[in-house]
Amino acid sequence: MNPIPELSGQLKQLRLSGILDSLEARNREAVQGKLAYTDFLAMLIGDEVARRENKKFSMRMRRAQFRTTKTLEHFEFDRLPKLNRALIHDLATGRYLHEKAPVLMVGPSGIGKSHLAQALGHCAVRQGHDVVFTSCAGLTQSLNAARATGAYERRLATLSRVPLLIIDDFGLKPLRAPADEDLHDLIAERYEQAATIVTSNLDFDEWDHAFATNRLLASATLDRLRHNAYCIELDGPSYRDPKVAPASKKGPAKAPIHAAK
Repeated sequence: MNPIPELSGQLKQLRLSGILDSLEARNREAVQGKLAYTDFLAMLIGDEVARRENKKFSMRMRRAQFRTTKTLEHFEFDRLPKLNRALIHDLATGRYLHEKAPVLMVGPSGIGKSHLAQALGHCAVRQGHDVVFTSCAGLTQSLNAARATGAYERRLATLSRVPLLIIDDFGLKPLRAPADEDLHDLIAERYEQAATIVTSNLDFDEWDHAFATNRLLASATLDRLRHNAYCIELDGPSYRDPKVAPASKKGPAKAPIHAAK
């Protein structure tokens, strides 16, 4: 008698229906290998745990909203010989997440700041942390849109609680009211409560310029961001440098021959 049809309903009732995906194969493996019942059970439970972890990972990746699947394994460290590799690999362990410390990255456009920030975010997702990746402009726009629908407090609370918030392209556009106040409120809520990664084309001493008018608000926001922060400066050639066309193998162009009049 085949017990699998009966098990199917019971496993679904127990919310263990994922076991059905590997049950027949594991059963054959157990019979052929003459495994003990406990070993067979351990394999099935291991499959279910792995399935659930993969599902959680996929959900965290979707919620993170990374622009691309940038990982640390694909980061070209050789292009940036001055970059502190030891610090990057230390950050990849996630220690800063437990410290609830900011990570601040600066460097010219196209050098790999967004790649590196997303790579650290990808590491955090692998370690089981929720991550949100957004541009600074997109972040403040989403908060302002939530205000218009009466959902500002809820949106602010959600962003305040996420274990890792990655804010890309800080200072690319000047912050004016209410965007400057919204960013300040968010940074203040996350201060010493959750980790934040910020990338910018501006040098560290220029970050106050991102706030168009309110210097006092700039000082209060940046003081919180800089406190106990890991600071990373990237310097090197841009990924976005135009490709040089290969030299033509043809000889010099000949002058056109005009027909005789």
